[in-house]
Amino acid sequence: MHGTRQTFNRPTALVLGLAATGVCAGCAGIALSWLLHGVQHLAFGYGFDSLTASASFLQGVEQAAPRRRVFALALCGLVAGFGWFFLFRAGRTLVSIPSAASVPPRPMPAVATVAHALLQIITVGLGSPLGRESAPRELGALCAGRIGNRLGLGDEDTALLVACGSGAGLAAVYNVPLAGALFALETLLVSLPGRRAPAVLFVCVLGSLTAWAGLGDARTYIVPPINPSASLLLWAVFAGPLLGAAAWLFARATARARKSAVSGPGRIPACLANFFLIGLLAVPFPELLGNGKGPLQLSLVSSLTPALAAALLVLRFAVTVSTCKAGAFGGLITPSLLQGALAGILLGGCWSLFFPPILESHLALTGSAAFLAAAMSMPLTAVVLIYELTHANHDAFYPVILATAGAFAAARLLDRVCGKPGGA
Repeated sequence: MHGTRQTFNRPTALVLGLAATGVCAGCAGIALSWLLHGVQHLAFGYGFDSLTASASFLQGVEQAAPRRRVFALALCGLVAGFGWFFLFRAGRTLVSIPSAASVPPRPMPAVATVAHALLQIITVGLGSPLGRESAPRELGALCAGRIGNRLGLGDEDTALLVACGSGAGLAAVYNVPLAGALFALETLLVSLPGRRAPAVLFVCVLGSLTAWAGLGDARTYIVPPINPSASLLLWAVFAGPLLGAAAWLFARATARARKSAVSGPGRIPACLANFFLIGLLAVPFPELLGNGKGPLQLSLVSSLTPALAAALLVLRFAVTVSTCKAGAFGGLITPSLLQGALAGILLGGCWSLFFPPILESHLALTGSAAFLAAAMSMPLTAVVLIYELTHANHDAFYPVILATAGAFAAARLLDRVCGKPGGA
C-alpha cells in the first residue's frame, strides 16, 4: 500500500520530502476549495449568471428562497448522518493529526482520511456552521506521511513532514504561510527542536505559492485602516480577560460536545434533526450558514448592528455546539474568529456607555484574535493569522496584542482552576 521505498541519503530525502509535501498540500487546498465553492453554488443556486457571478456565499444564501435554505440544510443532515455513519462502520479507525505527527508516527488510513475530509467540505458547503480548515490539514498530513514512507525517512523526519503538511494545508486554503507555520509549531511541534522552524516555514510558503495557481493571492478579509485611540487600547486591556473567559467556555462546550457526540445509527437522525433546525433558523438568520466568513467580514467593516451581533453570538454558539454533538466534523478557526468579533462588538457597546466610542471594525478585529488565541491555545498563531487574513495596518496590532495576551492568560488561569477542556 505504501509503495516501493526510494533510497536517498537523509538530507536529500528530507529536502525532497519537504518540497513534495508543500506542493501536495497546495494542490489539496486548491481541490478542496474548488469543491467547496461548487457545492455552495449548486446548493443555493448562485454564481450561474452575471448578477451573482461574483456573489459571496452569504449573498448567495440571502438571495436563495427560504425553502431552498431549509432543503439544503436537510440535505446536509442526510450527507453528514449517513456519510459519517458508514465511514465509521466500514472504514478504518481515523488517526488524528497529532497522533500522525508523534514519534513514532501513526499512519493515517488513506481512504478513510480522504472520505472524512470530503465529508467536511461538502457539509460546510451545504451550510454546516463548522470550519473548512481541518480537511486540507488532514490531506496535507496524509500526503506527508506517505511521502516520508516512500522516501524511507525515519520516524522523527516523517513526524516533521506530517506537521509541515498540516500547517501547509492551512496555509494553502487561507494564503497564510507564516500563520500555517506557527500553527504547526505551536500545536504539533512543541516537543521537537526549534531547528525545525525553517523546514516548516519552507513547506508552508511552498504550499501557499502552489495554491496561488488555483486560488489567487488575494487577502481573505477587507478591513479599514485602524488608528488605535486611547479608548481602544484601554478597552483591549480590560476586554482581553473577558474574551478569554468566553473563549474558554466555547472551547469547553465544543470539546464536551465532541467527546459525547452521537455515534452509531443514532448519528443519522441526530444530524438530520440538527441541520433541519439550523435550516429553519437560517430563514430569518442567513448568517448562521457556513463557517462564518460572511458575517465576520460584515463585522470587520462595521456593518452589523449590536442587536444582530447579540443574536448571532448566541445562535452561532448554539448551532456550533449542537453540530459537534450531533456527530458532524469540521474546524473551529473561523467559528472562533466570528465568536470573538461578535463578543468584541458587544463588549465595545457596553464600554461606549461610559467611555469614548470605538468603531465596530476595531472591536471586531481585536476581539477575533483574542478569542481565537484563548480558544485554541495559540496566541502567536492568532495574531499572525489575523494579520495575514486582513493585511491590517501595523498600528492595528497594538490593541490586538494587548487583548490577546489578556485573553490567553485568563484562559490558562481557568484551565488551572477548573481543568482543561477534554476531548478537543
